[in-house]
Amino acid sequence: MMQYFLGIDVGGTKTEALVADDSGQALGIGLAGPGNHEMVGYKGLEAALHESVESALQSANVDKDRIAGAGFGIGGYDWPSELTATLECIQTLNLRCPVEAVNDTVIGLIAGAEKGWGIAVVAGTGNNVRGRDRQGREGRITGNGTRFGEYGGASELAARALQVVTYEWTRRGPPTALTPALIMWTGAKNLSDLIEGLEIGIYDINAKAAPLIIQVANQGDPLAREIVAWSGRELGLSAVGVVRQLGIENEEFDVVQVGSLHEAGSLFTDPLRQAIQEVAPRARLVRLKAPPVIGGVLLGMEKAGLDGNPLRRRLATSTLALQAAVQR
Repeated sequence: MMQYFLGIDVGGTKTEALVADDSGQALGIGLAGPGNHEMVGYKGLEAALHESVESALQSANVDKDRIAGAGFGIGGYDWPSELTATLECIQTLNLRCPVEAVNDTVIGLIAGAEKGWGIAVVAGTGNNVRGRDRQGREGRITGNGTRFGEYGGASELAARALQVVTYEWTRRGPPTALTPALIMWTGAKNLSDLIEGLEIGIYDINAKAAPLIIQVANQGDPLAREIVAWSGRELGLSAVGVVRQLGIENEEFDVVQVGSLHEAGSLFTDPLRQAIQEVAPRARLVRLKAPPVIGGVLLGMEKAGLDGNPLRRRLATSTLALQAAVQR
């Protein structure tokens, strides 16, 4: 008898649910709004789960009682103290199958790593690193950025660029092409106006400035190049910490690159790779191309006792096709 599996990717922007069968064929997708409890509360998480899951089941024409396993990747689920409330939201779906809840970074890792385990390095608006070994043990950083000394996302890159510009203003550092670029980007009159406007809240330099900073770096400005390389290296050092937590220094595994900052190219990626391979020389960087939600399906298969890894490619291909059809 055919078995069916459910994967859910809960984020701060949207929630996506996917139903697939035991051959790796994606059958139905359901979408809802944000479900991160830090933004919408647990009632909001519950609502996003119901809307997305019910839509996916209806689209797949599969009754929820036929779901054999479900994997939930949930943005905002960061600590053991949040597990009970998270599971209570999941339980309202009344699924009769084994379920597993993990942070949403983990399903991105499962979706992108060839063996289903390894390290995920997230460089989007913020940064995060999560790891999983072949036994399913997890390693991590906090994912909460500068406060905890974790760097590598667009927000941290922008903050570092602001520091460099401020160094120019106070004459603690040399001039940089970042200064005129950010003056123009904010609409400031000049450098003094920029600094004053930033301090009193008229202007803001945030994650949205990252593409401009990378552009200035690619044009050859040495300070811009230095901070882009610094971002990659810092993210790599966070990954090294997770590698050590899992004890996989001598293993061969994938480091899955998640997030738009990885598109900065070799200036970011080379220091990232170098930092990791100094400790784990057999690690291999790969870009996440599969939809993260398939990691939830694979996690559901794992929870039900099915090795879904041989189905990974078909599951990714059929999900991409289904997503394209939904968007038309």
